[in-house]
Amino acid sequence: MRLPLLALLARGPAHGYEMKQALEQLLGSAYPQPNVGQIYVTLGRLEKAGLIRGEEVEQSSRPNKKIYHLTDAGLDELRGWFAEPEDEPRVRDEFFLKLALAPQTGLADQIALINKQRRQYLNTMRNLSKLAGAENRDNRIAQLLIEGAMLHLQADLDWLERCQEELEDPE
Repeated sequence: MRLPLLALLARGPAHGYEMKQALEQLLGSAYPQPNVGQIYVTLGRLEKAGLIRGEEVEQSSRPNKKIYHLTDAGLDELRGWFAEPEDEPRVRDEFFLKLALAPQTGLADQIALINKQRRQYLNTMRNLSKLAGAENRDNRIAQLLIEGAMLHLQADLDWLERCQEELEDPE
């Protein structure tokens, strides 16, 4: 959440609720909706780190609000984020740990785990398909997010198939 908030502030000063709305509008309902409390906690941390600067603004009929500005250090941090490719292979996969440890514990059957995970992925794909056709139809960013998630899910389904073939093959 840190760097996306910095990116929003690169457009200009804003308060926390404006950033929440901007993320929701940009990403659509396919992306988990940001929690406004978490946004404000993160903004506090960014301010302490010197990446943003907050400024109290008086409002006549409401409590004061805090507007945040990106600092030079924040801009440098943001430039570094955009400059670096993401390197997140899913080597630390929670499901794979379950699959690997199941035979050692005797608490779960590997094929049953695969089937349960496959059902979960298929349900998620159905839900994403509904989101793609619903309120996100005109949001190109949301459509790309949904498409990427579905392609990842398809790869995960293919991998589950490969795991099942390997585990069922007595050699």
